[in-house]
Amino acid sequence: MIQIGENIYDLSDPMVLGVILGGAILLLVLILLIMTVRRAGKSTEAVQFVASQVGRLSQDVHSLGQGQQQLAGNISIVSEAQANAQMHVVQTMEARLAEVQAQMAERLAENAMKSARALTEMQERMKDTLTGSSEKTTKSLTELQERLATIDKAQTNIEKLSGDVLSLQDILSNKQTRGAFGEIQLQDIVSKALPSDSYTWQATLSNGSRPDCLIHLPNPPGPIVVDAKFPLEAYEALMAAETKPERERALTTFGQAIRTHIKKISESYLIEGETADGALMFLPSEAVYAELHSRLPHVVREGFTARVWIVSPTTCMATLNTMRAILKDARMREQTGAIRKELALLGGDVDRLVTRVGNLDRHFGQAAKDIEDIKISAEKAGKRAHRLDHFDFEEIAPDPETKVVPIMPPKV
Repeated sequence: MIQIGENIYDLSDPMVLGVILGGAILLLVLILLIMTVRRAGKSTEAVQFVASQVGRLSQDVHSLGQGQQQLAGNISIVSEAQANAQMHVVQTMEARLAEVQAQMAERLAENAMKSARALTEMQERMKDTLTGSSEKTTKSLTELQERLATIDKAQTNIEKLSGDVLSLQDILSNKQTRGAFGEIQLQDIVSKALPSDSYTWQATLSNGSRPDCLIHLPNPPGPIVVDAKFPLEAYEALMAAETKPERERALTTFGQAIRTHIKKISESYLIEGETADGALMFLPSEAVYAELHSRLPHVVREGFTARVWIVSPTTCMATLNTMRAILKDARMREQTGAIRKELALLGGDVDRLVTRVGNLDRHFGQAAKDIEDIKISAEKAGKRAHRLDHFDFEEIAPDPETKVVPIMPPKV
């Protein structure tokens, strides 16, 4: 860059380089001419030639000055245009930058609003989630407390049941109390299955024996005895046995105890002509009944042979229901006369009902006929009213159902 006065010239500009190169050439020519003039000495032609060359050179210099002035003007114009272009570019850049800044600010504001909304929604979701989790946790804790309370209650019931089981073991360990327990259970079953006048507790038989329960069935089969005692000690020994030999010995002892009890029932409670030819041995435990049938079926068959039927609470209830049907059938046979009398009275009532229904049917038929006659009369009255209403417009046609009686002249 070269600054001349207020003008700045760029050395990379071709026009500036051309002007500088022309000035250098002109200066070189001028130096050559001066050297030529000095060497020529006093030659007039040379002087004239030099003068003419100098005149031409002065003209060229003048032209060069004019070109320089024109070049300076062009350079000034170019500089102004370049300055204007730079200013326009700067203004455009500033406007574009302002526009970009505005867009960026708008987008930042929009993103900030979206972020705020998303944050608010997330906070609401988190709040709802936390609220739901809190409610679920509270509900779970409440349910857990309820379950714990239930467990505590069940624990209390289990402890109470354990005490009852221990009491039951104490009861069953004594023969008398065991018999009372079986008798109480038998009483509960019998009282639910049979009428109160169909059985007797602790009845005395002719041989002096007193069975736990005597059920009064009609002949045949006759009154049947139910015994509520059972050999629990042998069963407990069987359950407590650990080794195989111990279990076999305990099982043999248990079977022998059952045989002894079956024999006692058969000899004490089966009295010909007084009781039925069979008796029931009541076992108040389903476990004892199942163990007996599964491991000692031959003992059960021996009971069948001795006409002693071994029953559990379930099978006893089924047996008593069968006895109830037998009692009901016997009582119905006893009341056969009364039933026939009632049937005869019922037949008379049915005959009277049939007669009265026939009379009512006749009354309904007569009423229906009367209603039909009334309908016919009403239709006729309607037709006559219609003809009277059109009397001025058409002749009254004679009623085909009405007989026309001619008027005869009076006799003279």
